[in-house]
Amino acid sequence: MLDERTVSIHVQRHDSALGRWLLARWRPPQLAGVVDHLWYFEGTVLHPRERVFPDGRLEFNVHLGPCYGEVRGDRVDRFSPTCITGLLLRPNVIEAPRGPTAVLGVRLLPTGAYAMLGTPLHELTGMTVDLADVVGQAAAELAERCAAAERRDRRQHDDDGATIAARRLRVAADWIAERVARGRMADPAIAWAAAAIERAGGAVSVAALRERAGWSKSRFATLFREQVGVAPKRLARLIRFRRALELVSRSDLPLSRVAIAAGYYDQPHFNAEFRELAGLTPGELRASRRYPDSVNLAEPAH
Repeated sequence: MLDERTVSIHVQRHDSALGRWLLARWRPPQLAGVVDHLWYFEGTVLHPRERVFPDGRLEFNVHLGPCYGEVRGDRVDRFSPTCITGLLLRPNVIEAPRGPTAVLGVRLLPTGAYAMLGTPLHELTGMTVDLADVVGQAAAELAERCAAAERRDRRQHDDDGATIAARRLRVAADWIAERVARGRMADPAIAWAAAAIERAGGAVSVAALRERAGWSKSRFATLFREQVGVAPKRLARLIRFRRALELVSRSDLPLSRVAIAAGYYDQPHFNAEFRELAGLTPGELRASRRYPDSVNLAEPAH
């Protein structure tokens, strides 16, 4: 049975032609401002390729079974057992391993990622790299803690997947909190500006933000790129696209109204930017098959 510390962890079980799995999600309140959410997947995917989209977040993963990989033309480059992906600027297609696997993921707010990693985030933008290349031995320590969480439950003869998921999520949250406590926080003006762009859904004057911060244009742009990963206008575009993607995927609003609601100044602007960041038109995406409770697409295998 889950204890009181896990009651805010949302657990779903899925069984369909797409596969059979358990998925747990958690927004730990103690990591507000650092983490958007943590998730844990355990199971088998029968439709292995998945299209993921830019959303203004970074993510690191701990593979606790066979590793996922990125599809690159006619080959698949398998990820490291622990890996981190910077802000995406284009859609990626990833491929699940054959058979059962387990993976833990942490979706990070950019300035939270800067505090946790202590490295210029623009060096990770558009890339997936071994987490050990960024945080050193701490990556292996995290993987070992996650693996030990399962071993502890097995020894106690409690192999309930939800219990193991909750324990692994708490392990990851503790690891993040330890690193943030020792890390270097983003400049308060940069954190404020990034949060303002987020709150406005990308519909904000970057010049006004810079003037309020009291910095020169070049200094503001340099620090923002270092501590967020992209320039302020690019972050605004990613956040606006994320809103549009949610509306296209999860509502039946006419696309003309989606464009307005997401902050695009006209339909051609919406269509062009959506196609650039999704690799599909809004209509094509709406007609595509999605994974349950997700904007990600079940990508046809080639």
